[in-house]
Amino acid sequence: MSNKNREELRNLGQFWTPGWIAKVMVAYFLDGKQKEIFDPAVGTGAFYTALKELDKKRQIKFYGTDIDKNVIKDAFNHKIFDNKSVVEVRDFIKEPPTKKISAIIANPPYIRHHRLSADTKKLLKQISYKYTGYDIDGRAGIHIYFLIQSLGLLKNGGKLSFIMPSDTCEGVFAKKLWNWIGNNYCIEKVITFESEATPFPNIDTNAIIFFISKNPKQSVFEWVRVKKESGQLLNYLLNKNCDFSDLEIIKRDTEEALFTGMSRRPTERSQYKYRLSDFAKVIRGIASGANDYFFITKQKAEELGIPGRYLKSALGRTRDMEGSVITLNDLKKLEEKGRPTLLLSLDNQRKEDLPKSLRNYIEIGEKNNLQYKALISTRNPWYKMEKRKPPKFLFAYLGRRNARFVMNQAGVIPLTSFLCVYPLFDDKKYVNKLWQILNNPKTINNLKLVGKSYGSGAVKVEPRSLANLPIPEEVVRRVGIEPMYTKEQQKTLFEFAYS
Repeated sequence: MSNKNREELRNLGQFWTPGWIAKVMVAYFLDGKQKEIFDPAVGTGAFYTALKELDKKRQIKFYGTDIDKNVIKDAFNHKIFDNKSVVEVRDFIKEPPTKKISAIIANPPYIRHHRLSADTKKLLKQISYKYTGYDIDGRAGIHIYFLIQSLGLLKNGGKLSFIMPSDTCEGVFAKKLWNWIGNNYCIEKVITFESEATPFPNIDTNAIIFFISKNPKQSVFEWVRVKKESGQLLNYLLNKNCDFSDLEIIKRDTEEALFTGMSRRPTERSQYKYRLSDFAKVIRGIASGANDYFFITKQKAEELGIPGRYLKSALGRTRDMEGSVITLNDLKKLEEKGRPTLLLSLDNQRKEDLPKSLRNYIEIGEKNNLQYKALISTRNPWYKMEKRKPPKFLFAYLGRRNARFVMNQAGVIPLTSFLCVYPLFDDKKYVNKLWQILNNPKTINNLKLVGKSYGSGAVKVEPRSLANLPIPEEVVRRVGIEPMYTKEQQKTLFEFAYS
């Protein structure tokens, strides 16, 4: 089939569905009631191939669309489609079907928001508002809108089978999205996967299969965790009475799942008395808008003649931080390796009031049109930098190794690869006790309850999510630390962090 390279596949969001997964997703419709199935992102025809194998009497017709005419042509050349199928080149987002549909199946394109054009984003907002009544966060990828539009096109009693990345339940948009789904549809089954059973072993995201119908919502659904690839998942969908030792099957409360996130294991809503926000404020690191320009080495700063008062010690990437403490000696070692450790940190000074060396450097930036870059163009003047006080602790934004909080003894300011954690009380004993709490294995283990999960065990935790990190009560009691609840204290610290 297609020989596209990885970058081409990413631009089109194409990640082909494995055959064993396609059969599982088709099996959801084999109840004798379905007369047709529609696939809005048909690709290489994996679902139709599975349908032909499972629907022995060929009673179900298949309709499909895709924007990639070459992949459809390729599938026809390989005789994937036949006279029981109707497949056409059409953009499901721009030209959806005009009638309601009884069965929709898809592995929608996975295109991240930063790869979408402004016109496409405008259209996606219109789709969201049309079906849900509100705009969802602009960081949602196009797969989310495939789900929304498909649900909106379901007939009463219709069924939907979608395989999606875990950010569908974990992204900043997830709460609004699932409140809408939970209130208007019936979540029947959700299939999740252990890393050993992932359908996409070479893709850095975890997959989830959703089986949802246009029926009144129900209080309980079946949540399944697949421990390894086998025929058991298909047998489970076909309602066969077999051994299911490769599956963990849980009758799950729908309200709890919407609260916790369906990609995560069940939790009690009141299970945790404390959250990180009871002890600390969390803020993202500095977004410079052009690290190659603003984040420089000590040698470059000296060559440019930039006075030290305009520079701040900074840390830019997680692999520059090996342990759980960063010291001035660690910073010195990075300098010796030629790694950037200095952030150009200017205020709103007029260019003509700055030293000649800085004026020259600013002119270099302007010749390279930095002032027109999206983030930088919002600043006045464009070279003005965000401000942060050095946080007591750093937290890696996306970690592939064991997640950890880092004691910031070097007094560095982190860039966006890190989150800043500011204790609500600056007393040394309080800070050290909080340090013990943060690095307790039980606290670290709870990151999976608030983070976005990716392949290979990576977890991405955004500021609001990290602030909501559950802290086990037994850990708090053992360390002997009191939460700081005072709103005035939190307000003061928030102002301090940005000053």
